Amino acid sequence: MSTGSAPPTRDELARQLRDARARTLQLVSGLSDEQLMGPRLAIVNPLRWEVGHVGWFQESWALRHLWSEPPSRRDGDSLYDSSRVAHDTRWDLPLPTMAETLEFARGVLERILHRIATHEPDGKAAYFYRLALFHEDMHDEAFTYTRQTLGYPEPRLAAAAPPPDEAGPLPGDVEVPGGTHLLGGTRDSPFVFDNEKWAHGVTVAPFRIARAPVTNAEFAEFVEAGGYRAERFWTPGGWRWRASVAAERPVYWEQAPGGGFVWRRYDRVVPLAPHAPVIHVNAFEADGYCRWAGRRLPTEAEWELAATGPAEVGRKRPFPWGDEPPTSEHANLDGRWGGCVDVAALPAGDSAFGCRQMIGNVWEWTASRFLPYPGFVADPYKDYSEPWFATPHRVLRGGCWATRGRLLRNTWRNFYEPHRRDVLGGFRTCAP
Repeated sequence: MSTGSAPPTRDELARQLRDARARTLQLVSGLSDEQLMGPRLAIVNPLRWEVGHVGWFQESWALRHLWSEPPSRRDGDSLYDSSRVAHDTRWDLPLPTMAETLEFARGVLERILHRIATHEPDGKAAYFYRLALFHEDMHDEAFTYTRQTLGYPEPRLAAAAPPPDEAGPLPGDVEVPGGTHLLGGTRDSPFVFDNEKWAHGVTVAPFRIARAPVTNAEFAEFVEAGGYRAERFWTPGGWRWRASVAAERPVYWEQAPGGGFVWRRYDRVVPLAPHAPVIHVNAFEADGYCRWAGRRLPTEAEWELAATGPAEVGRKRPFPWGDEPPTSEHANLDGRWGGCVDVAALPAGDSAFGCRQMIGNVWEWTASRFLPYPGFVADPYKDYSEPWFATPHRVLRGGCWATRGRLLRNTWRNFYEPHRRDVLGGFRTCAP
């Protein structure tokens, strides 16, 4: 557990918790009871269950653990504890109605807000309030890609605004010098998860990394060249996956009648933006493209070095552009534009080495497995990281257009199984 620098104020915590809940409500609104349960799939949760889980998690850590308050539902643990309730049983549970679920989550939030209003949060309390907040933020991203997976209508987000003017592609590499790099979170960070702890020296050889993520137009060349049918471009595991699902192109792409591709975006088929980053591709597809193009994925150490820039004495940049938290000038985050923007947009967010959009727009697969850093010790929420170190999960970095900006920093590690292409993942490449 890390409380970092001075904890946020009461008003900041309360505002952010209310903001997260407003986003949750936007993401589950406009759906029928049938849609709120959805089909039984290994890659999604029933949305009605997931909303209850968000409320249960907040109560568990920010009220029961922190303040020893009793649970508000006697059956809460048996319904919503994701460590105890097997995924494929969540459709069979005696779940409350959606109205009852929302009322449960609302009541939990009001109790947390009352605690914040009546007790000035110290470092420990602020940690658990932010843990509850960030957990809801992560599920809000999951609600977003679940709606895409299931072909539901596009959510109506209050933050949505017209995207920036089309900016086009951004070809080319930047040179990153080698040396010893501090990989991981530093002790002065306001908040870090256990898998970011702690910054430690790693040796990185000089490398060249793309200025921008791979675009739809670039990935389409791989598809049209028969890349999905050529085993030589795939790892053995990737080729087995490709054969098992008969993949011929990214999951939501369709061949357009006049040539080229369109894609299913929520419940509509729309043109493929050529200079937006390819999204909804998995690590196997990213590896396949790299082999075809004579490139490779960066390691997470290379990615973090390219994002952080040259080391400064005694400190690391929290963001590619410096110390200032993300704004609409720096990054495509918070659902602000409702989807990806062109890879050349937002030059104010460039890293010191000249890499663009390393925060936001699209998550970026790396070549690295999700493993603990030296001296790893689990935080109180032990199931966040530790159970997944012995699995094939791969690290992704940087966040995407739907990620909340308050979650992100250069050291933040996301992780998914390499076959997952429902998530909002893309990639950038390195020279071999």
